[in-house]
Amino acid sequence: MSLPEVHLVAGTVAEAVRLAPVALAMREQGRLVPVPVATGDDPDAVGQALAAFGITPRITVPSGDDHTATMRRFDELWAIRTPGAVVVRDGVAPALAAFWRRVPVMTIDAGRRSGDLGSASVLEAQRRLLAQVTTVHLAATPLAAMNLLDERVVAGDTLLTGGTAQDAAQLLAAKVLAAPSRGRRTIVLGLPAERAEAIGPALRYLGGRYPDLEVVRAADFAPGLEFATLLAQAYLVVTDDEDLVEESLAAYCPVLMIGSAARHAEALHAGSTRLVEPDPAAITSEVAGLLEHRVRRDAMALGGNPYGDGLAAYRVAQATAALLGHGQFPDPMPAKPTAGVAR
Repeated sequence: MSLPEVHLVAGTVAEAVRLAPVALAMREQGRLVPVPVATGDDPDAVGQALAAFGITPRITVPSGDDHTATMRRFDELWAIRTPGAVVVRDGVAPALAAFWRRVPVMTIDAGRRSGDLGSASVLEAQRRLLAQVTTVHLAATPLAAMNLLDERVVAGDTLLTGGTAQDAAQLLAAKVLAAPSRGRRTIVLGLPAERAEAIGPALRYLGGRYPDLEVVRAADFAPGLEFATLLAQAYLVVTDDEDLVEESLAAYCPVLMIGSAARHAEALHAGSTRLVEPDPAAITSEVAGLLEHRVRRDAMALGGNPYGDGLAAYRVAQATAALLGHGQFPDPMPAKPTAGVAR
């Protein structure tokens, strides 16, 4: 009897990084056949991120001009090759296509909410829509699980697995540790080009006081191993990107976050992340304080990563197999956050 085929759909580099450990865990458990699917505006970048884990996309489905066109492409694929289940993160179009084909949808990092439903961003609305067609919600944190309960998602359909960014960081750790040290205190800017150009010069001005200071842009590094190495060796990350916050904490690198406190309440509570105003002077002041007082920076690193414990991928793989009749659902992740070790 052949094993069920499960399609893991990644439309961005961040999704590829988080789904790669799930594919490897499914392969190791031997109950499912994981099929990575690269989609989005840049499937090649998705494939490059997967390659860092030794994974090659089995299927490529480039995005259409809109959600409807993308849904049509996935529907055409699944009309011919129907999987037992589909695993997504923020992929609304493939989730809707699977839903209409009555294919179970597993959503990792489920329940992430920023509270800005009425804002110009459509991401919040898309995540709420995704929750309506998800079969099993795989939440990274207790707060995310509570968000789903508040939206009247059935409690039995939600499982606290943790986030797989931590699993990805651990899988790359051996390769990262073998890389040569940069020998400098590196500040990583994970910001849009316009904001980075406004803040970058202010931070580089600190080079006169701290000769070992190096300021780099996250966008200048290739996804996968090169970027994981950068985070592992970085002194601090300054970003407004919620995905980069999680990836930085998975590498036990503290973060100065620009944006809403609601987006990363868990990390702020743990102390591994600090909220900062989007003002060059305010950011420079915060960075200077952490450069001047290493103990403050290390205390942030010791706050750890509240988003995962390194076993999330195995829980996701086991839960997917259980849904398809192969084994039992896993126990949820213990709520206690994992502490890190300061570098």
